[in-house]
Amino acid sequence: MRIHEIAALVVAAVLVLDALLHVYWMTGRTWPARDVSTLSRGLLNADVPFTPRVLAPLVLALAGAGATVLAQADVILSGLPGWLPLAGTFVVAAGVGVRALAGVAWALGMGAERGSTFYRLNLVLYTPLCLVLVAATAVVAVN
Repeated sequence: MRIHEIAALVVAAVLVLDALLHVYWMTGRTWPARDVSTLSRGLLNADVPFTPRVLAPLVLALAGAGATVLAQADVILSGLPGWLPLAGTFVVAAGVGVRALAGVAWALGMGAERGSTFYRLNLVLYTPLCLVLVAATAVVAVN
């Protein structure tokens, strides 16, 4: 297996896992938090409803993004016009790149309370993961 295929599998795995977590939350469950408000504040630093109306489009976007990156690496859907998965991979890279930049700003204390669950999760999980995803999508895009 080549490096760009491994990178695509990593990106797709993270995005699909994220999609599955959102499917789980669509059921009304709030693990790992005790309620929707705590979940929302811990994950997003804001109060957002975790309803199917809000989460279903996100689930579809995450799954589609994972499939797009896999298609760019010729792991799946190899019959697509080459520009389509490439453009989609750049969109995925841009999306996680914007999230990574926002995460850096939040890590510096801009818009996030330093003692909050969100701040800690952003610092040790969300932002580093987004930086890895940016690098991995770049590897996929250039090959």
